[in-house]
Amino acid sequence: MISKPFILGGKTLPSNVFCSPLAGCSDLPFRKMVKSFDPGLIYCEMVKMDALIRNDPNTYRLLDYTIDMHPIGAQLCGSRPEYAGPCAKICEDLGFDVIDLNCGCPVDKVTKDGSGSGLLKRPERIGEIIANMVAAVKVPITIKVRAGWDSTSINCTEVAKIAKEAGAAAICIHGRTRSQGYKGPAVWDYIRDCKKEMGDFCVIGNGDIFDAKSAEKIFAHTGCDAIMLSRGTFGQPWLIEDIYRHFEESAPIAKNSLYHRDTLLRHLEIIASYQIERRALLDMRRVGCWYLKYGAGTRRLRELINAAKTLQEIRLLIESFPWHEVEFSTKTSSDEEAI
Repeated sequence: MISKPFILGGKTLPSNVFCSPLAGCSDLPFRKMVKSFDPGLIYCEMVKMDALIRNDPNTYRLLDYTIDMHPIGAQLCGSRPEYAGPCAKICEDLGFDVIDLNCGCPVDKVTKDGSGSGLLKRPERIGEIIANMVAAVKVPITIKVRAGWDSTSINCTEVAKIAKEAGAAAICIHGRTRSQGYKGPAVWDYIRDCKKEMGDFCVIGNGDIFDAKSAEKIFAHTGCDAIMLSRGTFGQPWLIEDIYRHFEESAPIAKNSLYHRDTLLRHLEIIASYQIERRALLDMRRVGCWYLKYGAGTRRLRELINAAKTLQEIRLLIESFPWHEVEFSTKTSSDEEAI
């Protein structure tokens, strides 16, 4: 259940409700939004080890953060053990509190060189990479995995044992296989079975946590030590606060259509302060979809935001929209399969 504070590898965190590294999504503006609801830990988007070694400026920009975002984690993606230690040290020197190894990304362009969930096919390589990271830094090293490559090769518990032996502080298990992608329900049984086997080793549950009740259910079903929110925070960064209030047996803060409007405008202003206008316009197409997807009667506004030529135009569209006519529903796991 909820723990405030929570100890991870000797590091004291505000709670055991974490926010995932989400490629293409958990940029600095996104992290500022979720941070305002006080998660226990937030992660930047994953960065490729080889690009970090090359000092690629675009890769370093993915690691931007502000001091108020602590505690914050970096996530490394790669399959070459010789890069693992130096890259972990770079992240530690940048001030990150936790460093994670990505063994869960399912996309072909990542797995084709054995990175991401491709590492699940070579568990011994995972151990070598983690050992090199642990030897190079003092901050906790964690690992995020899929349950397995496919339903015939579920090996998250095997990987957890290897990670623990190599010195990792925790494993986060997404209850889907690589072959599932994001389709079908997350199978929390895999997380439960791993936790039973691993005893006091920290196991973090991930997958299909879209509201406070599902957070309670994954804790109860799996016995996991912490949870990691992912797509559930898209368009509802307040999910973290909802979960806290649920476990405190407090009613959630009412969120009418104006609350959604004001939160979307706040996200827009953070994007505008961080990105050049051309990039900000593209980002708002994605972010606007998140906040408006579950509002009845918002389709036209989504279309107008996608066609807008300036940020000022988007501001005016949002401010002048008849929000009193909109009703919002809550996300569910079945809704998210289409994303």
